Amino acid sequence: MNIVGHLINGEMCNNAERTQDIFNPSTGEVSKQVALASTATVEEAIAAAKAAFPAWRNTPPAKRAQVMFRFKMLLEQNVDKICALIGEEHGKISHDAAGELQRGIENVEYACGAPELLKGEHSKNVGPNIDSWSEFQPLGVVAGITPFNFPAMVPLWMYPMAIVCGNCFVLKPSERDPSSTLFIAQLLQEAGLPNGVMNVVNGDKEAVDCLLGHDDVKAVSFVGSTSIAEYIYSTANANGKRCQALGGAKNHAIVMPDADMDNAVNQLVGAAFGSSGERCMALSVAVAVGDNAADALVSKMTKAMENLKVGAYCDSGNDFGPVITSQHQQKVVGYINSAEEQGAKVVVDGRNPQVEGFANGFFVGGTLIDNVTPEMVSYKEEIFGPVLQVVRVDTMEQAMQLINDHEYGNGTCIFTRDGEAARYFSDNIQVGMVGINVPLPVPVSYHSFGGWKRSLFGDLHAYGPDAVRFYTKRKTITQRWPSAGVREGAQFAFPA
Repeated sequence: MNIVGHLINGEMCNNAERTQDIFNPSTGEVSKQVALASTATVEEAIAAAKAAFPAWRNTPPAKRAQVMFRFKMLLEQNVDKICALIGEEHGKISHDAAGELQRGIENVEYACGAPELLKGEHSKNVGPNIDSWSEFQPLGVVAGITPFNFPAMVPLWMYPMAIVCGNCFVLKPSERDPSSTLFIAQLLQEAGLPNGVMNVVNGDKEAVDCLLGHDDVKAVSFVGSTSIAEYIYSTANANGKRCQALGGAKNHAIVMPDADMDNAVNQLVGAAFGSSGERCMALSVAVAVGDNAADALVSKMTKAMENLKVGAYCDSGNDFGPVITSQHQQKVVGYINSAEEQGAKVVVDGRNPQVEGFANGFFVGGTLIDNVTPEMVSYKEEIFGPVLQVVRVDTMEQAMQLINDHEYGNGTCIFTRDGEAARYFSDNIQVGMVGINVPLPVPVSYHSFGGWKRSLFGDLHAYGPDAVRFYTKRKTITQRWPSAGVREGAQFAFPA
């Protein structure tokens, strides 16, 4: 059986001390295995990155950017192959995989601007014959730990910017769907990146803990669940590392009585069920203001969901595919059961979808649940599946209070025609990414991505301008060349 290995110092290697099965979620069958890196293998990757750092650090930013320009071209030339790899291991339909990859490519485009992004600041004559300037210098070896749900996009949030800033990178992708991530890293090598600058190690907690504890790793980026994000952040900080750790979400959409309900329904269908709901920006809760709005929403959603198609990744006519594992399938179904047991109404039931020819796939159909309350387990926790819950409230203030009281603060949106309501909402909601009639307010590549509260641990968000700050350290230099024959005496007061 094919074993997915590691990329270390420009070479593919298995080092398969241990392996783990990789499943095709559409069929439920094992498709290949992944090598799980030992501590020694991870240390080998870190050593390769450390050895490559001095030369790469001193490579001009324009030459680093040239690698990214070639990388972008190779990504665009290999879209179909990358999307097929994503579909085989994640289950994503091709159009969804292509959208994910495009958002990743946009981050590569942003990284191509490294010469502009890394320009420092300069002030002449801050004092007599004294000039001062700042530089943004790389950290050294940095690491990324990425989730299964975006095997192409999320790694591309991290290493293109880290690398053009002059760092060397060690990536630990999800062991559930590593092939597309590894193939993309090989394209970066093909683009002319020197050996050792980019390394990929597949693994589990042993690999993660090695990255978090190793003295030569200066910073760690993470995207995943909140419980793991908190562990990553606290461990990295305890070991003196810079860290950004993006966690979970429970994204609410407020549906106001004046909303364009047909538009809101169309937007919610895609935002709730796209990618099987396995994305941290999925809209999983619709908060309807007033029973009239709630009744209209549930009625129109029920009708719209009649045409939803769940199925295998290889049929581009499907709207979304399976969830990632059998265990996760059971977990999502468990949340639906829990909501029903606690008094909510399952209006559209996706617990037992029939997908012809794929009886053993890990499928959950689109599910709509009404009369959900904040006390229910399914409301409190992140379901991470194709489930939309409807909560009914009387006022916009109550809707906003629900959102502000929740432990997560990743993304949110409001559907309304009222500009005053939209402005008040955007000013006062305690969430990091806000949409006005935009259900998935994912920032473009030249802004930065990140939530509030327990959706983000760390001060800097992912990609965009924050990435330059995260992957560099500022150095300020003050310089004077005294004129010949002019010497000042000793000064004991603080200089001014």
